[in-house]
Amino acid sequence: MPKSKRAKVVHMTQVAKKTRDDKDQLFTNIREAVPEYQHVIVFEVDNMRNNHLKVVRQELSDCRLFFGKTKLMAKALGQNPAEAIAPGIEGLTKYLAGTVGLILTNRPVEAILAYLDNFHPVDFARAGVPATREFTIPAGVVYSTAGEIPAEYDVPMEHTIEPELRRLGVPTRMVKGKVVLGEESGEGEGYLVCKEGQVLDSRQTRLLKLFSVCLSEFKVNVLAHWSSASGEVTEVSQSAMEE
Repeated sequence: MPKSKRAKVVHMTQVAKKTRDDKDQLFTNIREAVPEYQHVIVFEVDNMRNNHLKVVRQELSDCRLFFGKTKLMAKALGQNPAEAIAPGIEGLTKYLAGTVGLILTNRPVEAILAYLDNFHPVDFARAGVPATREFTIPAGVVYSTAGEIPAEYDVPMEHTIEPELRRLGVPTRMVKGKVVLGEESGEGEGYLVCKEGQVLDSRQTRLLKLFSVCLSEFKVNVLAHWSSASGEVTEVSQSAMEE
């Protein structure tokens, strides 16, 4: 009996791979764009989030931002003086490794550094990243932020969340309609969710999200920049960005 077409399984999570044409287009776009801008900046991203990177793109709408294969970007710039699209720009290629991209701009480099240094939104941590600080759920009535703000400004945790807390390993119980950890009076030890520097797992990140605790910070760091006027590459330290 022939197989019904209705029984065909379609995987909705499939993503089309980059084709050769896509890669060639990125190469061409970089080569064509560089002569139109005074500065080319190499940046790296900590705790990558597409929604935050989109904000950066919108703020730098008069610039060009490229984020792709590092080898392809290096080839587009030129890896030696003979291949370089502009004098001295090949000096940027040694910084093209890891989660990095290019910003092409006519704005002063100092203005780009100042904007990026002040843009570091926090977000919920993902599994596999180290915790930036310790977080403990205090004993007693469990509040929605678990002590992150004073109790008089907080609200008790919804009773509907209590089963999930127990499923995640937190020894809570219901007392007179309130979620309680240990003694209702607050005596006893709290529940340690994570320590500073500990690599987080999915259970810990879920607990952090339930209590609205953000331990991840999106940050764009400039590594180096090239100027068409001088043909020189300048390395940028973190302290220079802060200044």
